[in-house]
Amino acid sequence: MKVGFLTLGCKVNQYETNGMIQRFKEHGYDIVEFDDKADIYIINTCTVTNMSDRKSRQFLRQAKKNNPDSVVVAVGCYVQVSKDELEQIPEINLCLGTNDKTQIVEFVEKYIDEKNKKEELDNILYDANFEDFGSVTYTEKTRAVIKVQDGCDRFCSYCIIPFARGKVRSRKPESVIQEIKEIAKSGIKEVVVTGIHVASYGRDFKEDYRLIDLLEEINRIDGIERIRLGSIEPLLITEDFMERLIKLEKVCHHFHLSLQSGCTETLKRMNRRYTAEEFEVIVERLRKYYQDVILTTDIIVGFPNESEEEFECTYEYLKKINFYKMHVFKYSPRKGTKASEMPEQIPGDIKEIRSKRLLELSDDNETRFLDSYIGKTVEVLFEECDEQGYYKGHTANYIMVKVKSEEDLSNKIVNVVVRKRDELCLIAE
Repeated sequence: MKVGFLTLGCKVNQYETNGMIQRFKEHGYDIVEFDDKADIYIINTCTVTNMSDRKSRQFLRQAKKNNPDSVVVAVGCYVQVSKDELEQIPEINLCLGTNDKTQIVEFVEKYIDEKNKKEELDNILYDANFEDFGSVTYTEKTRAVIKVQDGCDRFCSYCIIPFARGKVRSRKPESVIQEIKEIAKSGIKEVVVTGIHVASYGRDFKEDYRLIDLLEEINRIDGIERIRLGSIEPLLITEDFMERLIKLEKVCHHFHLSLQSGCTETLKRMNRRYTAEEFEVIVERLRKYYQDVILTTDIIVGFPNESEEEFECTYEYLKKINFYKMHVFKYSPRKGTKASEMPEQIPGDIKEIRSKRLLELSDDNETRFLDSYIGKTVEVLFEECDEQGYYKGHTANYIMVKVKSEEDLSNKIVNVVVRKRDELCLIAE
């Protein structure tokens, strides 16, 4: 039988999809593209925004159009929090939430035998066990993504993810290390350590073992030359953490710190657990330890009751912090969150204006930063060759670099000299 997969959302979702793909392969199924005719379609859904919900519904319906006789399976975050909405989609045959993905083949085969629409939704808020796929082959070109943690207990007022993913659950260190050793043997040089709230790694362990302890172990694995962190909670970056982190020569000097707003009053309504002033101290700390550090962030505009004064406060703050790049999101109310019930919801046209201003600021920052690298020598892990004969790759602090070469540079780390900028990419020789 043939199985087609489609994944929406984050790297964690993609990692879990690859784990499910491996399960089906182990049971003798053929994996095909989502647009091909398949016997079974698995859609790994996302619910971080209303648009994510809409796309999830769209692709669930599309699967049945691909093959009306197929079994359509909805899994993931949208399924976990939107049972009532899914009941209105007749194309779905089987629903699984954010747990039990390791048993997906058994659930699907049971459905095929019984021919009954089924819902297998655990109460994720009470699950204390990390669902471990074991070793999963999920690579983004020349880097491998490793899921080490699930769940979140922050309950930011705009975010539905704690209800979709449940409490903090950490993967056992020995499982993580074993997977990365296998990755290193395959020749992959870079790993990305990620999770739903990776800064919470180890908080659920009885023993005193946290993210920095795991990073120290990964740093000792032969063959791995770069360790990259996924999006992290700013409060992770303490002096003690940095004093240990700087000793790990394989850690990349690129950090994605999720700020969300540069105004302390807005941050309070968001239930973020720091002030704008505390965040600035964290940024200064990173720049003190790493002179070449690149910082990126997420910003929400148009949060409920965000006045013009609050937005201008955020704008001026972001100019001062000078992030390399900002991912700007217009606030989207999520049913079931506190923010969706707040008064003073901001009109869409105002959100659009604010978003445009921040995106322009982000582009200006990125352009200036890239121009500062012209004439410098940089170390690049090259990933692939494009149609024009340029090999593309990234520096350790995640700058895109292209170079023409007759030698095959794929999956090689090479020093090159930057000669110019082409849009938001550096050209080297």
